[in-house]
Amino acid sequence: MKVHVGAAATPEEAEAIARSLAEHLGVDVDVHVGDDSEPAASAEPPETSYPLEDDLGPTTRERELRAEIEDILEGGPEKYRDRLPEQGKLFVRDRLDLWFGGEGGTRGAGDASATDGDPAGLHFEDGKFAAFDDWHPNAPGRTGEGEASADETSGGDEDDGDTDDGGDRLPGDGLLTGAAEFEGRDVHFMANDFTVKAGSMAAKGVEKFLRMQQRALKTGKPVLYLMDSSGGRIDQQSGFFANREGIGKYYYNHSMLSGAVPQICVLYGPCIAGAAYTPVFADFTVMVEGMSAMAIASPRMVKMVTGEEIEMADLGGPRVHAEESGSADLVARDEEHARELVADLIGYLPDRAGEKPPKREPKPPKFSPEGIDELIPESPNRPYDVRDLLDRIADAESVFELKEGYGPEIVTAFCRIDGRPVGAVANQPTERSGAIFPDAAEKAAEFIWTCDAYEVPLLYLCDTPGFMAGSQVEKDAILEKGKKMIYATSSATVPKQTVVTRKAYGAGIYAMGGPAYDPESVIGLPSGEIGIMGPEAAINAVYARKLAEIDDPEERAETEARLREEYREDIDIHRMASEVVIDEIVAPSALREELAARFAFYADVEKELPDKKHGTVL
Repeated sequence: MKVHVGAAATPEEAEAIARSLAEHLGVDVDVHVGDDSEPAASAEPPETSYPLEDDLGPTTRERELRAEIEDILEGGPEKYRDRLPEQGKLFVRDRLDLWFGGEGGTRGAGDASATDGDPAGLHFEDGKFAAFDDWHPNAPGRTGEGEASADETSGGDEDDGDTDDGGDRLPGDGLLTGAAEFEGRDVHFMANDFTVKAGSMAAKGVEKFLRMQQRALKTGKPVLYLMDSSGGRIDQQSGFFANREGIGKYYYNHSMLSGAVPQICVLYGPCIAGAAYTPVFADFTVMVEGMSAMAIASPRMVKMVTGEEIEMADLGGPRVHAEESGSADLVARDEEHARELVADLIGYLPDRAGEKPPKREPKPPKFSPEGIDELIPESPNRPYDVRDLLDRIADAESVFELKEGYGPEIVTAFCRIDGRPVGAVANQPTERSGAIFPDAAEKAAEFIWTCDAYEVPLLYLCDTPGFMAGSQVEKDAILEKGKKMIYATSSATVPKQTVVTRKAYGAGIYAMGGPAYDPESVIGLPSGEIGIMGPEAAINAVYARKLAEIDDPEERAETEARLREEYREDIDIHRMASEVVIDEIVAPSALREELAARFAFYADVEKELPDKKHGTVL
């Protein structure tokens, strides 16, 4: 509102008038002195100001509602909550405070916008009253005593051995869903309450889970799954298992969300049967040492079906999935570390497909690029750690490796180059000379596919003798998994830069973004070589009979050395540049600068795939 005061009013008086009126009337106020068209002072009402005082306030109805909410927030039976510290894990609402409390901690009584005690970053929660009628004494038609028996609310396929004694408390049906701010980003979340029937899933909780996923499809915001579930409540399966809107819909929705918004899952306990599919459907899965596990069936069920006796950790613990199955991307030391890992991870990802990932202020690399040339040995068979090369290319403290223990012949890592997120796919010469084994090919294919989905440019650092040969790798599906890596590289439409750091032999150069695979550039270091195979193998394949016919050992050795050198000249990076197979040879100390310039230049490049429904390679 506009207010005019006498021409003699001072600026201080105008400001005081504006502030007082805004506070008492609850509106924006502009105070004009005399006939001036411009206001001498302006004020807005305080956030907690109300235009009129009144005597109205909460009644018994609201007080009772708040008491019911406080009861719900306590979770399941107290005895199960008391056991959580022994298991090294937090109560689910303390976990939400860890994730979303931030510097502001929890909300207090002065914040009427949310329930007292909610984490400061929690926007809202849905479905607190789910299953309220099944257990709460204030539910309509109940007499104030719990009526649901333990046998009627048993847990799923897990090995705690105690879920049949869960009491009658079912707050939220054991599942929390809502929206929150995480590291400055709006996210959807779900979190199991392990104190309620071991986090098992039933009809109301399933409905909440599905609604959260469907809303994520609408909003295009990332999803966090904080999983701690023993599976479905077997005795209640008719209400949620095979229904159109039952647990099966979880994985349909996961599939629809895949590549649309980032899905990140953290496991806090043994997730069995249906509960184990959410982590493997997520884009990224974090397991926690000493508490996480996932398996298609519990040890008890495995023994029943197969006769095998096995502990949960050996069946589906972090080591199994980080090193053998490849289902775990990261392994955290504890709950706090899990949050730290996800906080770092989400910084490389956009909110949704089609958006660019967030840039950061550039940092110089951890180690000087001047050392790259000395780092890479001249001999193609001598090892070096490609992580040391990344530390001389990428911004300091930006290299974030995924699936470190699985398929170690290839390193897959997010990093930043001049502040720009990049997905690095790098052969690792310290692991079997960087030969591509089936697990490594599968790991690389999935990483390339994920980077492409979320607009993260790709950097290939090629130093490989090619795909591994032998009877065992054939049994392990080297052709099938190698095909997937080549397909992912072929189909990726994000900007791609390929560096031939040393050897690029055989089909390895195909999988590693070689010239035929539509990279924006292929550049080589002076140590680079590109050929069907290395000199030793080539000479043995082509000239073995001719060399065997030379009786004099010295002459045979000299001939072999000469042939090897002639072959090496044919595959030398200078010959490749002369024949315009590659785009440029770069001085090793200038590699970071070269890559930064190329990624910046091609940042907005657009590529099209053939008009088709989809390929047939999975």
